[in-house]
Amino acid sequence: MALPLHARRASLIYSPANLAPLATGHRNVVVIHDVAALRHPDWYRPAYVAYQRALLPRIARGARLVITVSEFSKNEIVHVLGANPDRITVVPNGVDERFRPDAHATLGMTRPYVLVVGTRITRKNTSALTQAAQRLDALGVELVHAGSGRGYMRPEANANLRELGYVPDEQMPGLYAGALALAMPSLYEGFGLPALEAMACGTPVVASNTTALPETIGDAGVLVDPHDQQAFADAVEQLVTDDTRRAELSKRAVQQARPFTWERTAALTDAAIERLLATSPST
Repeated sequence: MALPLHARRASLIYSPANLAPLATGHRNVVVIHDVAALRHPDWYRPAYVAYQRALLPRIARGARLVITVSEFSKNEIVHVLGANPDRITVVPNGVDERFRPDAHATLGMTRPYVLVVGTRITRKNTSALTQAAQRLDALGVELVHAGSGRGYMRPEANANLRELGYVPDEQMPGLYAGALALAMPSLYEGFGLPALEAMACGTPVVASNTTALPETIGDAGVLVDPHDQQAFADAVEQLVTDDTRRAELSKRAVQQARPFTWERTAALTDAAIERLLATSPST
């Protein structure tokens, strides 16, 4: 309520995290990453879904510009929220330059491991890794999960994973770089930032062939049906046991991630806002 008052002389108000003041709709530039809570309300607590359902469509339809992170999310915002596609611009996420193949590991992992990164929520679909966990264990490889839960999310009982819980951001580059592969069987991603971070570290990715993940990963990873446990286990096992294939995908992963910088994200965002300012009435 205070922001519209303090920003009354502003031509535009930029809100980077899904929500924005309704009272300034005609001046809002809002970043909406995805509409998972409306598309799949069973993954979230009822109060959170009600909150999102009440606000998100109104924000998206009333905004001067919606910025989103993938073509998949743009289509979702149009079809689920009813936003005008002409008022939506796609600006992909970036990856910090700290995420690189020579990042130093600080967590003291003692066994080879395949990494899973994400909050503990049903949409991350870690139960699809049950077979993979069993096969990796037989090879002496751990399946390790970094991520914690959130109060507004419905948690999923994980497969047989080693739980690290929340890992501080400064330790994530080394954790990615030390992994044999990243497994990401997620059912819904607006972008898939863990996949990009892993690729920047030269870590091959086995991920779902759905939602925005094919956009982010391109041909630099292995894309698998997230509902097919056996296919996921096969793909992960192949990467772990085939050094040549793993090295090839590692090289492609770094190349795929290279254009995705936060500087590029900032420049594209700035350009989109500049275009609006050029057509905004003077204040």
